[in-house]
Amino acid sequence: MARARPSTRELARQRRQQRFVGRQAELAVFTRNLQVPAGDPNHRSLLYVHGDAGVGKTFLLRRMADLARHEHGALTALVDETASDVPEVLSTIGSQFAEQGHPLTALDRTLATYRRHRLETGSTALVDTDGGPSAAGAALAPGAGLVSAPRSGRPRDTGDAALVVDPASALTPPLVKGLSRAAARVPWIVLFFDTYERTQPFLDPWLRELLTGGHHEPLPANLVFVLAGQRPPDPGGWAHLGAAVTQVPLGPFTDAEARDLLTARGVRDEQVVRDVLRLSHGLPVLVSTLAENPGAGDDASATAVERFLRWEQDPVRRSAALTGALPRRLDEDVFRVAVGNDAPELFAWLCSLPFVSGHPGRRQYHDVVRVPMLRLLRNTSPRRWAELHTRLADTFAQAGRAALHETGPAEAWKQEEWRELRLEELYHRLCARPSAALPGVLREGIAACGAGQPAARRWAWVLLEAGEDADAQTLREWGQRALATLVHERRRSVDLLGLLLAEAPLDAVDRARALVVRGWQHRSLNGYDAALADFRQALELDPELTRAHFGRAVVFRARGDTERALTALDRCAEREPDAPWVVRERGETYRRAGRYQEALEQLDRAVAADPDDPLALAGRGQTRALLRREHDALSDLDRALDLHPDYAWALVRRARVRSRLGDPRGALDDLERAEELEPDTPGVPGERGEVYRMLGRHGEAVAQYDRALALDPGYVWALGSRALALEALGRREEALADLTRAVGADPSYGWAVAQRRRLLGEEGSAPDGR
Repeated sequence: MARARPSTRELARQRRQQRFVGRQAELAVFTRNLQVPAGDPNHRSLLYVHGDAGVGKTFLLRRMADLARHEHGALTALVDETASDVPEVLSTIGSQFAEQGHPLTALDRTLATYRRHRLETGSTALVDTDGGPSAAGAALAPGAGLVSAPRSGRPRDTGDAALVVDPASALTPPLVKGLSRAAARVPWIVLFFDTYERTQPFLDPWLRELLTGGHHEPLPANLVFVLAGQRPPDPGGWAHLGAAVTQVPLGPFTDAEARDLLTARGVRDEQVVRDVLRLSHGLPVLVSTLAENPGAGDDASATAVERFLRWEQDPVRRSAALTGALPRRLDEDVFRVAVGNDAPELFAWLCSLPFVSGHPGRRQYHDVVRVPMLRLLRNTSPRRWAELHTRLADTFAQAGRAALHETGPAEAWKQEEWRELRLEELYHRLCARPSAALPGVLREGIAACGAGQPAARRWAWVLLEAGEDADAQTLREWGQRALATLVHERRRSVDLLGLLLAEAPLDAVDRARALVVRGWQHRSLNGYDAALADFRQALELDPELTRAHFGRAVVFRARGDTERALTALDRCAEREPDAPWVVRERGETYRRAGRYQEALEQLDRAVAADPDDPLALAGRGQTRALLRREHDALSDLDRALDLHPDYAWALVRRARVRSRLGDPRGALDDLERAEELEPDTPGVPGERGEVYRMLGRHGEAVAQYDRALALDPGYVWALGSRALALEALGRREEALADLTRAVGADPSYGWAVAQRRRLLGEEGSAPDGR
């Protein structure tokens, strides 16, 4: 029987294996660890590879991944600096697991919800944590009039809201559950994190919390982390893990390892070998580069890169290798612009060089080679340097305009394709003329902040990398300071916007824009006073800014100040009278104020303006339910969920309506789905407890209320409902204790006050409070 042909990926793996030389001691540390049973005291859960640029960390990690997968049956994922925040890291892990037949389904769903929220909110960050139908944060707490223990006290934060405010923490539980399920089916799971010096600022806190397991179920014992970066681990940050961490320092090749590599490449002349050893300083990438074209040792003063360029006999190739270093990332189209040559075979030759890595469509030079090439170009011909960078910037600008053909500039920074093109354009403009380009790039930072912290972080790296590559200290300092403001994910881009407002050359229009973006970010973090202050300052600069008026409306509504919220919406309507989002927000404001008929009128208008808006449909469904029009409510919520199947807020509301319509099975199905999407949201088990209580299954109801209160001990509605279930079970003293706690937490909770009096024999109201 004929053997199956190996796949392209398998052939690439075999080539990597054949080209790998040396590092046997480091590989032995890794493989021996996989031979120690999981849970054994001698097993290590984290290996930390560290060494200078060019020593071969990436190559070593890829070899480790190959060994883990093909010799130890491991499920693996490798993350590098292309991920700019924890959600992007988790997305990379999920996609690589899926390719290996182990999808992380719950994580993928939660990530999809997170991405949708980011896309919906954009720079306005319409985060709503106080109970409205916003997909970016509707509270999963029972609503007044639908259950016998009316809602009181502070609203429950939702998983949706947490996804926006603290995505790393919200995404961790579904990740851990997915890892645990996968770990039961494979011998090992190994997660590799390369170029950790780039991702450390945002990954370090998350990884440390993940490994200590403070807020999620324990990690599986057969899970191993391998980190690789230029610096050793921070002793203060990782000391608490003690013996669980093994450091793997990686230095340059020994002479023996370098000689082995040269021999494998056919370089045996002793004089040439000595010259390569001297020039490369044992750095594997330089040993490999010089091995490709060893030449003759005719210039003792030349660097390894200069020697490589001199040894290349073809002047076209020599020029292509040098100018190909200009872009941060290469594909054939960008290469053609950089070198001014349309020969595909030239690009293929470049991609075959040892210092060019990546995959088709995203090649890049190793920094150890790229940096001296850029320095050589910049110093030998400053004018050509500026011209080439300008040509590349213009090319990326043209591509960006084409990408905006259908979306328009207002949505540009939300679109990944356009955003990446724009960042490359900015990089090349900064390299070409640092001082001239800097003010415009700083203004662009406002829009980058509005698109979310990952976009802001990529923008900041553009400043830093352009400063390094163009040797421009002002750019370098701006990049360093901008990145320092983005260390704390929970702060979003608030601190970076503060830096821009304090020190960037912004005019009044730019300052107003920055204040509006920062105001919405304060709002998303529940910083209402700071948000209002920013919106007020923005309107002082530009009274016509609709988004500032709208921001005030949302904040006032969140605070329960209905009249001021409606006044702010009036200002929005004066400027954009037909905007459906203004009408929808007015309907939500009326609903939250208990003015249900007025809310319905506005939400009818919003749905008429956009029949496919799931937020307006869900809001109208909830309003109809509050007006006891359950069948109409169900129709709206069904439609909202058809459009947006992972809409947890709507699932919980529909569960409530289904329960009232005598469909407890459907209600429980909706709640099960909501819990898959938002596993640690207290409102979901609270609602499930209510379904069980209405069915007379009081013991199961108490168990669900217990879960809700374990997630949030201050959940006073759950205390009230649990009191009714406890009373039905004959546990009167416990019921009274719950009601006393509820009244103590919220003395204005009239329903709980009345029920407590009833149990004390002071009043004769019915147990269900109706």
